[in-house]
Amino acid sequence: MPGRTTAPYGRSTGRYARAVAAAVVATAALIAAANAVPAHPTDERQTPSAAQGQVRGG
Repeated sequence: MPGRTTAPYGRSTGRYARAVAAAVVATAALIAAANAVPAHPTDERQTPSAAQGQVRGG
């Protein structure tokens, strides 16, 4: 095929490097977003069992 620049089964390290870089950036963005603001409960009132540290269930 005229105009083909790489072998059909050749290694395209540039493509893999971009994919790895994108994965690293995405992972860093997810970690930063998860740690940006601590989660707070919407209801500030605690139930008596939660205040005493008891676990419900059996």
